[in-house]
Amino acid sequence: MNWICCQIGAREHYAVARSLNRHGALECLLTDAWVQPSNPLGRIRGRLRERFHTELAKARISASNGEIIGFELRAKITGLDGWSRITRRNSWFQKMAVERLSKLGATTSPRTVFAFSYAARQIFRFARARGWRTVLGQIDAGPVGERAVARAYTGDKASCGHLERPPAQYWADWREECTLADRIVVNSRWSQAALEEEGIAPSKIRVVPLAYEPPADAAEFRREYPKAFARSRPLRVLFLGSICVGKGVRPLFEAIRLLRGEAVEFWFVGEVQVSVPPDLLEDPQVHWIGAVPRTETARFYRDSDVFVFPTFSDGFGLTQLEAQAWKLPIIATKYCGNVVEHGRNGWLLAEPTGATIAAAITSCLAEPERLEEFAENAVSERFGLTQIGDKLLHIFK
Repeated sequence: MNWICCQIGAREHYAVARSLNRHGALECLLTDAWVQPSNPLGRIRGRLRERFHTELAKARISASNGEIIGFELRAKITGLDGWSRITRRNSWFQKMAVERLSKLGATTSPRTVFAFSYAARQIFRFARARGWRTVLGQIDAGPVGERAVARAYTGDKASCGHLERPPAQYWADWREECTLADRIVVNSRWSQAALEEEGIAPSKIRVVPLAYEPPADAAEFRREYPKAFARSRPLRVLFLGSICVGKGVRPLFEAIRLLRGEAVEFWFVGEVQVSVPPDLLEDPQVHWIGAVPRTETARFYRDSDVFVFPTFSDGFGLTQLEAQAWKLPIIATKYCGNVVEHGRNGWLLAEPTGATIAAAITSCLAEPERLEEFAENAVSERFGLTQIGDKLLHIFK
């Protein structure tokens, strides 16, 4: 089989393309930007520096560096933002991808086109007209997940901010993508249930988790905990990712207040997208680190004691695998990928509330020996790149 992978950005560190390439099944990766280390663009600070992976250095890559840079510059100049910017970028990418696909020569092997949700409709129309198979990579829980996040915005609008919901056409296009897809790959049972709730045929859906391979230095890392936490050596709780309502930061803020005076401190690493209450900005137990490059996240995973991921809805949450690579126990919800095994390598919250988060953290404080046990059980081979590639190649069977 010849697989063509179409994706905007460096989602999952190009895991889908890399896994297919390992199996000799990747014909081409179509993406918006690809910046070789020798390219002067790679010296510019920003996300373009991450648009490359050494494992795909010899693969066939088709990108449009100049066009995407031009698009983003025009969007900035004209004030194009929010969902208008997202939908226009997705439309531009699909048009570019179809142009590139139309130039591919004939092949004796059947072609399969993989594209991620919300940027696949035009690509799938083209592919199906040529008799190619189509696979939709569903990045989230669709309308069900969007509604779950919207519910999390109810209450204190001053701290939540305004939620700009997708336009109706966004979901209409997505439904056509689902219709055009021969298979829909979701990353968790939560997403599977959410799509089935929206009427997507279960026979189309396959659960394939995200893939991740730990950095070499993580393999030798050994985590140690004190016999008891104290003010001089507090429990270090890490939140890493977008600091937004959908990721569950409001109940996490409530948990922080419930744990004031305890031997615990909280590290927030990521872009702040909510209005942080003044009492938490000034709280000595809370450290606001800000956004850091992907290459610098390892030290926070390494130096913390437990990772908290109280999301209201995520297709998977790759940060869970990144945390586990560093033997980090996780406090998570059931509304994401199936990574945490409750009572074995972390805690699964019944619901993301301040009380449930605080209870899990209190358990960490009271029983450091459980953290050591969870750390030993953290790493799983279920999410290896080669294993995930094998699952992808068998989704039609």
